[in-house]
Amino acid sequence: MSVRRQLFIAMASMVVGMALVFSFISHVVQSDLLDVMVEAPRKERVASLSAAFEEAYAQGGGSWGTDPDDAPSEALAAAASLLTPAESVALLSLRRDVRFEAGPVEARTVTDFGIRSVLFDADRQAIGFLYFYDDEVGELSRLRTGLLHSTRTLLLFAVVIFTAIALAVAFWKARWLTQPLTTLLEAIDRLGSGDLDARAPVTRRGEFGRVAEAFNAMTERLQRTEEARRHLVADVAHELRTPLTILRGQLDAAQQRGEPLAPERLLPLQDELIRLTRLVDELHQLSLAEAKRLPLERTPTDLHALLGRVVERVAPDAEAKGVTVTLQRLTDDAVLSVDPHRLTQVFLNLFVNAVRYTPSGGFVKAYVDETTAEGVRALRVTVSDTGPGIASEQLPYIFDRFYRTDEARNRDGGGMGLGLAIVKEFVSAHGGAISVASEPGRGTVFAVTLPYEAGNEAV
Repeated sequence: MSVRRQLFIAMASMVVGMALVFSFISHVVQSDLLDVMVEAPRKERVASLSAAFEEAYAQGGGSWGTDPDDAPSEALAAAASLLTPAESVALLSLRRDVRFEAGPVEARTVTDFGIRSVLFDADRQAIGFLYFYDDEVGELSRLRTGLLHSTRTLLLFAVVIFTAIALAVAFWKARWLTQPLTTLLEAIDRLGSGDLDARAPVTRRGEFGRVAEAFNAMTERLQRTEEARRHLVADVAHELRTPLTILRGQLDAAQQRGEPLAPERLLPLQDELIRLTRLVDELHQLSLAEAKRLPLERTPTDLHALLGRVVERVAPDAEAKGVTVTLQRLTDDAVLSVDPHRLTQVFLNLFVNAVRYTPSGGFVKAYVDETTAEGVRALRVTVSDTGPGIASEQLPYIFDRFYRTDEARNRDGGGMGLGLAIVKEFVSAHGGAISVASEPGRGTVFAVTLPYEAGNEAV
């Protein structure tokens, strides 16, 4: 059963139930009020006559002392003598048989429009019913009967009209409430069939709107993920094609010549094999880091000393290019519980890139200072250069896999576009964050923040 139908049935059941309860309570309350209206003026009179007939029952030895066709007993006659000429009574047994009647009005009329009183013996056991009637009681009783009949008719008519209107409103409301769900299900079906462009229209505020927005955000992430997957496959195929083509060409040529390969001809093959091995290793590390399964061997590490070793490794290339590399310490305490090997890869990549893109006579500066990241005490390592910078439209993609800011550079002059992606994942594995700021013509600044209490350690 659909949600719309279930909602309509629930609302309709509630409406019908409320209408019936309202009708019942209204009828009971009105009937009691009318009974009070009829009986209140004759309450004392009926009570005194009831006592007289109960006394007559006691005098009769626990019975009325007569059959309906016999003459009334003296006790009943004495009780009846208390009636005025305008008053009538009818005495009924517990089985509703008329045992005695007195007055100008016949028993049927008295029982239909009179005031009923229950008679009890000395042990408070019911012994019969006494109906009292006079002209005023008759008029009030007939008025009560007419009012009850009219009220029942009006209540029935009102309940039918109200229920019909309420059911129509419930049907419209159920349809209105479930319409966003219907459109969302249609979008889900489209997504399930492979349409990643499926979007749910956000036509309402509140929970339905939030669900639609969450669905749209999810489909956008799926679309980006699918595009990234396709790009990854294409990029990996592209990166593998060139070294494999070189290896195959060299081997085919050697096979056709039938001559042994000279050592100098093996060097290009070895370079391509190294490139392939490096590509596979970097992809493996990146996949582990993205899956939060990168193993980390944390040890207390002095970040100043680690950065000093990195600077020493890039110093020969920097000197050969005429680039000055400096490291400044703005804090004394720089000991963190980190994996020194992974962080060496992080900062070596940043320094190598900075030296590579800084022209001769330029500067690469790095400094370490303390900061807070989301209220947590942390160390920040900033690496800046005076290179050509990065265009603003390229900054959002700088940490994507296989992304290169310079599409025209040759493969030997740069990496495979995995370095910064690995840097970001390695920093995230330590519970830190990396950011980049750049302005074309004025250089680039990378900032790595590492908390003292690092989390997200993969095992």
